[in-house]
Amino acid sequence: MTALDLNQQVRDAHERNDYDGLIALIPYARLLGVECLRMGEDMVFRLPANKDLIGNPTLPAIHGGVIAGFMEQAGLLHLLMFMGIPHMPKIIDFSIDYLRAGHYRDTYAQCQVWRQGRRVANVAITAWQSRQSEPIATARAHFKVDKP
Repeated sequence: MTALDLNQQVRDAHERNDYDGLIALIPYARLLGVECLRMGEDMVFRLPANKDLIGNPTLPAIHGGVIAGFMEQAGLLHLLMFMGIPHMPKIIDFSIDYLRAGHYRDTYAQCQVWRQGRRVANVAITAWQSRQSEPIATARAHFKVDKP
């Protein structure tokens, strides 16, 4: 896919408020079932409750690796949608703090770009379930955004 094709696909997704086509480009995001919910100028990512994602069946709780993967995919999609990057960003590093158990229910994430340079973008990601003011995890990610 060329940079022009990807940019056009992002523009079309914004116009239609339908981001399934962009998610389809990322196999892991598609496997997890990530969804994008546009709320005004903000984008909230949703991970629907799915029994296949449970790591601790006694609580039941979502596997920590799934929460981290969901948050990483949210950061990548956020950069792709809002930062005008003409190709897929690549993860450099990812650091997560687990704050609460991720119970078996829908999980949400929101991203904030702290800095985008020519080569690297720094993104903060917060995930929650019941209330945004009670996050289950926070993460910091660095993505390579210059052309590969």
